[in-house]
Amino acid sequence: MAAPIKKTIELFYDVISPYSWLAFEILGRYRQRWNIDLQYKPFFLGGIMQGADNKPPGLNPMKAMYMFDDLAMQRDYTGVPFSKSIPTSFFEQSSLTAQRFLTVVNDQHPDDLEEVSRQLWIRMWSKDKDISDPTSVLEAAQAAGMSKEVANKCMSKVKDQSTKEELKRITGIALESGAFGAPWILAHKDGEVKTFWGTDQIPLLAHVISEKWEGPLKHQNYSLLPYTGFSLSNFLNRSTLLLF
Repeated sequence: MAAPIKKTIELFYDVISPYSWLAFEILGRYRQRWNIDLQYKPFFLGGIMQGADNKPPGLNPMKAMYMFDDLAMQRDYTGVPFSKSIPTSFFEQSSLTAQRFLTVVNDQHPDDLEEVSRQLWIRMWSKDKDISDPTSVLEAAQAAGMSKEVANKCMSKVKDQSTKEELKRITGIALESGAFGAPWILAHKDGEVKTFWGTDQIPLLAHVISEKWEGPLKHQNYSLLPYTGFSLSNFLNRSTLLLF
């Protein structure tokens, strides 16, 4: 008897996006249960925002307040270990170096892409580290199990024109499919493609691909830090030049 044909799910993400992390972890937990071909597609969210003429929700203080309180609840609900407070460097950093690095990893060492991506999210959203610094990106790669030599070699290709063009190409594919934020998901089934934006669309995604949604399948392998809440005054006192 032939094995069932896998359904393909493409997850376009940027590690500066906390909701991308949620989708990344939840879809990963369902990969075998749903028998899906889950393809990770690192793209540049700044390019998506510009191309879609969109603005990050963090530019609106009320939306930002909602987002950070929501992430606290999502942490308890999903087990994804968001930090107890807003990352201190969140308002200043760019994910461009990290996303280019992931582009190289995906090309040169695809088996490492999942864990390197996870460690970058942990570094920013759990440990409050700056992922715009190449040294910080390298530390995340080594935490993911890459050797120092291999990580440095990947970093040496970050500014190559081929790397820039590949990240631009993947971002363009997302834009052409209608992307305006992250996470952006393409579901392929029976020759049709459906698009989904946001983690809250995963139950609908399950329905569309004829699979059963059983919640976030919360894992217990993360230590969750206590959440101290969102401070609107602290938000207003920081730079709002951010893209997530």
